[in-house]
Amino acid sequence: MIGGLSGDRMLMGLAIGIIVLIFLVLKTKVQAFLALIISTIIVGVVGGMPLANITLDNGKTFGIINSITTGFGGTLGSIGIIIGFGVMMGQIFEVTGAAKRMAYTFLKLFGKKREEEALALTGFLVSIPIFCDSGFVVLSPIAKAISKATKKSVIGLGVALAAGLVITHSMVPPTPGPLGVCGIFGVDVGKFILMTIVLSIPMAIACIAYARLYLSKKYYQVPNENGEFVSMPYQEPTYENAFKMDEEGLPSTLQSFLPLIVPIVLILINTIASAFGKTTGPMEILIFLGQPIVAVGLGLLVAIFGLGRNLDRHTALSEMEKGMMSAGIIMLVTGGGGALGQIIKDSGLGIYIAEGLSQTAIPIIILPLIISTLMRFIQGSGTVAMTTAASISAPIIVASGVSPLLGSIACCVGSLFFGYFNDSYFWVVNRTLGVKEAKDQLITWSVTSTIAWAVGVIEVLVLSFFM
Repeated sequence: MIGGLSGDRMLMGLAIGIIVLIFLVLKTKVQAFLALIISTIIVGVVGGMPLANITLDNGKTFGIINSITTGFGGTLGSIGIIIGFGVMMGQIFEVTGAAKRMAYTFLKLFGKKREEEALALTGFLVSIPIFCDSGFVVLSPIAKAISKATKKSVIGLGVALAAGLVITHSMVPPTPGPLGVCGIFGVDVGKFILMTIVLSIPMAIACIAYARLYLSKKYYQVPNENGEFVSMPYQEPTYENAFKMDEEGLPSTLQSFLPLIVPIVLILINTIASAFGKTTGPMEILIFLGQPIVAVGLGLLVAIFGLGRNLDRHTALSEMEKGMMSAGIIMLVTGGGGALGQIIKDSGLGIYIAEGLSQTAIPIIILPLIISTLMRFIQGSGTVAMTTAASISAPIIVASGVSPLLGSIACCVGSLFFGYFNDSYFWVVNRTLGVKEAKDQLITWSVTSTIAWAVGVIEVLVLSFFM
């Protein structure tokens, strides 16, 4: 251990710190960011780290405060800018109607009898830059309109949409939670985006199947002429009026998708070029443009000057500022998670735990999965769950030689587990779809999120044999 610290004492400090963190988040009015900082200090104090910064023989500064500031700044230094760009882009999608245009495009693309796939894919893409809560509020009227026109159950349609939204919200940057995990683990954001998009597809397919084959028949509910949901015996859908929805005033399909396509293509080119070692000439420029900060920034500019050209200057600026305000707490929580991870790293506790786990039969990759899953179940927030799991497990994963990329994916997967009463999205989905009974709410959404989690766990375990 660094600085002559006791491994057992630091381990006890970590245990007490986590218990305090859970208690503060669940039982008090203390906000998650402050709770993370308090818990970080407790880990250091109980573990025996110096209260004042000291200089070690190798010239490095060692101490609780240094770990907090270094971890906080280092984490946000890598992903804070992307978070800001992403939330501004999401706000433009919302206010200009681009999100709705995406939904209508996929409905026409998939055709009749594929409405669940269309809504899920819409949510899948829209939630990459938009928070799933606001994305569902914006897009749920489309699910209701489809239900009214086709006589398909709004429950099945709405859950397919909600699943697509929450999966990429939990798995794919530039959503703040996954970005924070990337920062804490220090993994390449471009590779992480490509990997998690691929892994998210089977999760979405499983949730769509559950929504269509079970929920849409068990909970057959459609809106009446007054917009109120009415439960009735199941009946087969009709498609006479299915695609007669008002699209007036919405941006074109190309305008709507371009802000997403540009950064994804640039990041993909960057990843491929870097893998082949082509870093000179024109390829050097493409690699620069494909850096996540530059790529997402260019996507934001495309959104501002393409989608936002019909907005006046005041409206455009105020909407983007509104998005930035929503990102503030995410940045703080992410930075707080980085501080907790840094104190584990600086103390040498990560190496100590890794060496202990290496002598057991438990795969180390299970650790971030378990921590993230438990934190999600205990306190509800997926972002807090994945960043806390990353903070605790990243130093251990790195010290053990396990792939940091796989460890970061495991943290995100765990955050999908069983969303229920302490999860705000649980209430947004169920209330919007008119599900009132607690048992029905659990079957409608908690089981759906757990299906996505279960598929993700299988994917992580399979990948652990190859990474």
